[in-house]
Amino acid sequence: MRPIAPLGPVTRRRPVDDPAVRLFLFHHAGGSHLLYRGWTRHFPDDWDICLLDAPGRGNAQGLPLIGDCADLVAFFDDALTPLLNGPFAFFGHSVGARVAYTLARRLADTSRELPLWLGVSSFRAPQPDAVGPPLSRSLDSDAALRDWLRASGGAPDRLLSDDSLWNAFAPVLRNDLGLADTWDRETPDKPLPVPLTLFAGSDDTVVARDQLDAWPHLTDNFLGLHTYSGAHFYLNDHREELTGHISRAVRTLLRPRPTHTPGGGP
Repeated sequence: MRPIAPLGPVTRRRPVDDPAVRLFLFHHAGGSHLLYRGWTRHFPDDWDICLLDAPGRGNAQGLPLIGDCADLVAFFDDALTPLLNGPFAFFGHSVGARVAYTLARRLADTSRELPLWLGVSSFRAPQPDAVGPPLSRSLDSDAALRDWLRASGGAPDRLLSDDSLWNAFAPVLRNDLGLADTWDRETPDKPLPVPLTLFAGSDDTVVARDQLDAWPHLTDNFLGLHTYSGAHFYLNDHREELTGHISRAVRTLLRPRPTHTPGGGP
């Protein structure tokens, strides 16, 4: 069995040197690459599945937290650029959806290769015309945050009931919520030239359905909304269905690889 690639912001459980596609998976606020534990085996063997960690958690826990949206996207740009040397796709859940989308926009704005496909899950679309103050969940009390996590299914009971675990986790969560809650006021000047699929849980109480309405207008190729039963973390109960949908969506967009006949021309 091949060893797992070295630790850092990119974890590759089954590294593929010349993959048909690289799929990058972006995690939620307070999360890590472990959101996607077990996903790799559900994708084609010739895909390189890259599980990402923002600084301060998972395999990137030795790096300082990043609380600025632009700086976080720049961090992932630097980390992923060496791997963007062939067909690739992005999928992000919750705030990870916004990171993936904004990184794709950054690639477009700098005239670089774009992802074949972008999947965004359970995060509000950019709302440049939104009124009122941004959310401020990062300022909530520990008790309020624990209640919110219990309701959303965003953390195991052991973490919420063990003070030592909570004290280690809370700064990461507060950092990410502060980032997520203020990452809203931008005006895209044109649709992203990347096919985009939207995913959601039918009973999500974190992101209201009308907060998803603007996503189709942010791409020039909207591939539809796909809803699964469950709350904000619906994907934990629909791993095989979701990975199957991602695989089919990306396969339809892959260009056939050239074949070479022995003795034939170049």
